[in-house]
Amino acid sequence: MIGKLTGTLDNKNPPEVIIDCHGVGYEVLVPMSTFYNLPEIGAKVTLLTHFVVREDAQILYGFANTAEREAFRQLIKISGVGPRTALSVLSGMSVTELSQAITLQEAGRLIKVPGIGKKTAERLLLELKGKLGPDIGVVASVASDAQADILQALLALGYSDREAAAALKALPQDVGVSDGIKLALKSLAK
Repeated sequence: MIGKLTGTLDNKNPPEVIIDCHGVGYEVLVPMSTFYNLPEIGAKVTLLTHFVVREDAQILYGFANTAEREAFRQLIKISGVGPRTALSVLSGMSVTELSQAITLQEAGRLIKVPGIGKKTAERLLLELKGKLGPDIGVVASVASDAQADILQALLALGYSDREAAAALKALPQDVGVSDGIKLALKSLAK
């Protein structure tokens, strides 16, 4: 299996890039998060890859980091989610956003991704729970249901992931939901 490519970036045409590795040009499909972080054409580039062999094609998918590749691999393990859909999910949201949506069981965030309907979003949330959310992203510090509810309330009020996570860290561990929300809003108002 091809696990990594290092070479010269020869062409960029979303979502495909061509990487020249000593005279051999590899076509690699990448999520938009990786695409936007690629250097200019002619520069050296390294991508972690996942090689998919089908009856009618052999396709390389490339990722800027291990977290993206692992999220892709978790997504394609789900029945009904192929590599193209997984690539679409990773193009529509970062790994941190995906893990947060899974941890908080927010199907609405997944439905916003093109190609993901309500049933697919619910299947993703169900099958990825505990596999992707806890160890990747901002929400890793959520220790209890009360803290998850507080975090969800802050996000619903329009605070960013970073602001909500910072406010959550400042709260006592055993705080209730309503008191926690009040304390968090006071700390965010400063």
